[in-house]
Amino acid sequence: MTVRVGVLGATGAVGQRCIQLLDGHPEFELAAVTASEDSAGRSYGDAAKWRVDSPIPSAVADLTVSETDPDAVPDDVDLLFSSLPSGVAAEVEPDFAEAGYVLSSNSSNDRLADDVPLVIPEINPGHLDLLEVQRDERDWDGAVVKNPNCSTITMVPTLAALDQFGLERVHVSTLQAVSGAGYSGVSSMEILDNVIPHIGGEEDKMETESRKLLGSFDGAQLSKHDADVSASCNRVPTIDGHLENVWAETEQDVTEEEVEDAFCAIESLDLPSSPDQLIEVFEDPSRPQPRLDRTLGGGMAIAAGGVQTTPAGVQYNTLAHNTIRGAAGAAVLNAELLQSEGWI
Repeated sequence: MTVRVGVLGATGAVGQRCIQLLDGHPEFELAAVTASEDSAGRSYGDAAKWRVDSPIPSAVADLTVSETDPDAVPDDVDLLFSSLPSGVAAEVEPDFAEAGYVLSSNSSNDRLADDVPLVIPEINPGHLDLLEVQRDERDWDGAVVKNPNCSTITMVPTLAALDQFGLERVHVSTLQAVSGAGYSGVSSMEILDNVIPHIGGEEDKMETESRKLLGSFDGAQLSKHDADVSASCNRVPTIDGHLENVWAETEQDVTEEEVEDAFCAIESLDLPSSPDQLIEVFEDPSRPQPRLDRTLGGGMAIAAGGVQTTPAGVQYNTLAHNTIRGAAGAAVLNAELLQSEGWI
């Protein structure tokens, strides 16, 4: 059965990418788009400054933009993708959930809330059961599920693979693309011929979200993983694709072959947006590279390479497309999981 869906914050960079990924989707039919009051009432094609690397879907271009308000969204829409700024999302997402809508949200607000599942479908699908707690505590007919930060989602699948060896401590240094800051987020004069060794709030997100994603849920409460995670986040002059250098300390001694086998053993899912292989491992030590490898698996795969053992564990590089796997694609995949598990 096709589910009618909407996109909140549809004119922004992540909203546009979400619309691109929903075009021709086998399970979801886009029926509503919302934006600010300035855009409401206009056609989407007129309101959106389309910047995605494919033409705007013609059917979407003719949709009328609604205000971001539950009363403005058609009643026959069951699922909403939220790509709102976190401040706006914190105010309106509860209103939509209370009104009965299920939200798959990329917005950063409430990712660490005790009753909000933060999900990477291949890694912690069981955390969706936290929705029972959420609905009981908040008296909602709807629900809110979050996907993690774009840098977190690049690293955590590899950490999940290493957890079998007793993951104790993680250090990560990121080289993050400018698209992660939004179209107007970093000026050309700042980033050309330069690296910016600070991204506000990013390090804390990696350090806290990782432990929640790797944590365990007992049916009533979620316990975070006890590994220590420390991050240094840097903005570099690439357009798309976050590359990360990871040092992981493990309780057990590991070999490079064991680590690569563990990466490859993480199974993908039978969902429309799932890549054939979740983590693709390169033997070439010069890979992965953003320009060459960010679109693996349609932008939904994680790339890893440069695996080397250290006295304390292992070091390696990992890469993902930050606006597909790291944002809009993650929200779509979470929605597919919600659909397959009967939450919609």
